[in-house]
Amino acid sequence: MQMPKKAIITAAGSGTRFLPATKAQPKEMLPIIDKPIIQYSVEELADSGVKDIIIVTKQTGHITENHFDDHFELEDQLEKTGKTKFLAEVRKSAELANFIFLRQKSSMPYGNGTPLKISADIVSDGPFFYLFGDDITRAKVPVCKQLALALEQNPDAAAVIGVREIPQEETSKYGIVKIKEGTTNEVETFVEKPKVDEAPSNLAACGRYLFTPKILPIIESLAVGKDNELWLTDAIIELAKSEKVIFHKIEGDWFTTGDPLNFLKASVEFAFDREDLKKDFEEYLRDFLGKK
Repeated sequence: MQMPKKAIITAAGSGTRFLPATKAQPKEMLPIIDKPIIQYSVEELADSGVKDIIIVTKQTGHITENHFDDHFELEDQLEKTGKTKFLAEVRKSAELANFIFLRQKSSMPYGNGTPLKISADIVSDGPFFYLFGDDITRAKVPVCKQLALALEQNPDAAAVIGVREIPQEETSKYGIVKIKEGTTNEVETFVEKPKVDEAPSNLAACGRYLFTPKILPIIESLAVGKDNELWLTDAIIELAKSEKVIFHKIEGDWFTTGDPLNFLKASVEFAFDREDLKKDFEEYLRDFLGKK
């Protein structure tokens, strides 16, 4: 099987938990060290062989669009001043993929399924990835590539959901998979943020999906659900009723950055990945904690 060449990244949330920082910029453009959250996902897709990336934004989406475009004045300035390292980084963001930006209008239903609905025509010709813009993964083999390999091994599957095992007490925060009886990797249904004592497993979806076009007629006709939102979960539930949907336990790390605490945790983790920051940052933290 050829690796999927298209992907959708959702970046149309309101970022309420980061206000006022997200009043005029998308949450996905907040930086983890010196790179915006969403670029980690774009790089994962590029490393997985994706060529065309659709980013679904809201009113502040022009900031994201500008980031993944050329910046001739800045590039010229960096080149003239010999700042070649920064020049390479600036150019890299625009060269990672072919970008398509779609605006999620305020008249459309809110929810994490709406970006799929408005992108359907563009991804109707084959399997495609679907990523939540505020989830980051870190792995030796890119997680999206892992999902593609799982689909290659299960060619009759209509979708692959990336999951991670989480503590049972945290299951109320995430979408949780119910495993189909008699199988080891098939999804019977999907439960969005269940009560802890009602969670069907401790396998949480980690914002990484690989769909075939079989999901598209379902999302097109899907009615809004809980809180009057269009839920991707509801579409997956419907798909699993008639098609084989599998899950893949990802190998690597998963970071949710949708709230300040987890955003800080991800920042610390990635700081320790950096050889230019690790030693000094560790010394600072030891000194800081020693004063408390």
